[in-house]
Amino acid sequence: MTTQINRCRLVLVTPDIADAAELAAVTADALRGGDVASVIIPQHDLDEKSFQKRCEALVPVIQAAGAAALVAGDSRVAGRVKPDGLHIEVGPTAMAEAVERHAPGLIVGGGNARERHSALSIGEAQPDYVMFGSISGDIKPEPHSKNLALAEWWADMIEIPCVVMGGTSTAFVEAMAQTGAEFIAFGKAVFAEPAEAPRIVAEINATLDEKAPRFGR
Repeated sequence: MTTQINRCRLVLVTPDIADAAELAAVTADALRGGDVASVIIPQHDLDEKSFQKRCEALVPVIQAAGAAALVAGDSRVAGRVKPDGLHIEVGPTAMAEAVERHAPGLIVGGGNARERHSALSIGEAQPDYVMFGSISGDIKPEPHSKNLALAEWWADMIEIPCVVMGGTSTAFVEAMAQTGAEFIAFGKAVFAEPAEAPRIVAEINATLDEKAPRFGR
């Protein structure tokens, strides 16, 4: 997930739509709404075979739109579907093992670090990014205040990019960007009404264009 423009960029987390072709179409529509750095594909309690089928439908669509396709959790599925990366919500030891095994061939990042010490320990593994918040953590309208505080602290100190997970509302885009995080992530806020996803992606990008701080590096 390289930053191609000098402001915070959007990451999407795909919803749990059972039909893989329908989900691929919904995702493609969302990606037509504007700039998206990457799309994380969660397993959503699917068995391995079903998750692989879902990823096989989504990965080419995501990549065709110019975004990075990141498979969440299952490195075996990731090895079969040719994504750009692997998103894992694990501690320092497992992150180090994943980086050693899969980088630099795949983007490897995640962590869901919940306090400074664990974030720094995950960072020692040199992942491609550290995420504050879980991809399934969008249960309230606002992003968790702790995740915003961690992202602000991290972005000010550490060169490894960070992602901050949003809530179910896009009303907090500016606050998320003001942390200095390189990326902000949304799932339900974009996909709750799939037909609205392209418009919502466009609105998020418009807010970032207008309000997000510019990076000097």
